[in-house]
Amino acid sequence: MTQQDIHPAPTGHRARLVIWLETPLVRYAILTIIILNAITLGLGTSPKVIEATGSLMPRFDNLVIYIFVCEMALKLYAYGWKFFRSAWNLFDLAIVAVSLVPTSSSLSVLRGLRVIRVMRVLSAVPQMRDVIKALLDALPGMGAVVILLGIVFYIFAVMATILYGAAFPQWFGTVGESLYSLFQIMTLESWSMGIVRPVMEQFPYAWAFFVPFIISTAFAVLNLFIGLLVNTMQAAVEEAQDAELERIMNQMTESNTRVEQQLADMQAQLAAMQKTAGK
Repeated sequence: MTQQDIHPAPTGHRARLVIWLETPLVRYAILTIIILNAITLGLGTSPKVIEATGSLMPRFDNLVIYIFVCEMALKLYAYGWKFFRSAWNLFDLAIVAVSLVPTSSSLSVLRGLRVIRVMRVLSAVPQMRDVIKALLDALPGMGAVVILLGIVFYIFAVMATILYGAAFPQWFGTVGESLYSLFQIMTLESWSMGIVRPVMEQFPYAWAFFVPFIISTAFAVLNLFIGLLVNTMQAAVEEAQDAELERIMNQMTESNTRVEQQLADMQAQLAAMQKTAGK
């Protein structure tokens, strides 16, 4: 028994409902509501907007929840078990389920997670899908870079704890504190006046430790990440170009085959006509 026998494809009115749900009008209408809901959730954080709109904002919020629930119910009925095969469907279902948390509950803050559903835009815009695909394809290479960065961080953290831990325990007293301080230095956030210069007042040659660390992490590793993303996206573009070129070549081959067949038919007809004329 195959998986299709266990979960058969929708038929009849369910199939028509699937076709209706997949029409551009319905998909873009839901996407528009998602974007508007994300905007209103942001505006709802402003006391001035809440005061100006009065009860309009809560009413729209309840309407959006009602629409989302109806959408999920229709999809569950139309797709059946196939609904759970799509990661996006599971994502939407989880967000809508969180939206149903009662307002009076201590977990009502979870209702604000509906704004995450605006990520659905990523599945509707082809360019964004390409970017996400490139990011996912680059994850294995990024994992190697993260491991390399972790090793570099650990080495410098141990060295910083040994060298400066006694004099500056608030920054380098333990390996954990050294890791956090080095992360701040890597982000270039107040690294000079906040940490390095105070350290250099007691250790004048401390720059020989921190400058190589910044070069090897903030610059080198960042460039590695950028290089991986660029290479992955370039590979995706080349793959798309190769697929398009292959499609064009297949069309040309099919066209040439049809032309050759037509020529062969015409030659056969001419030969038949000549034979008939000869008789």
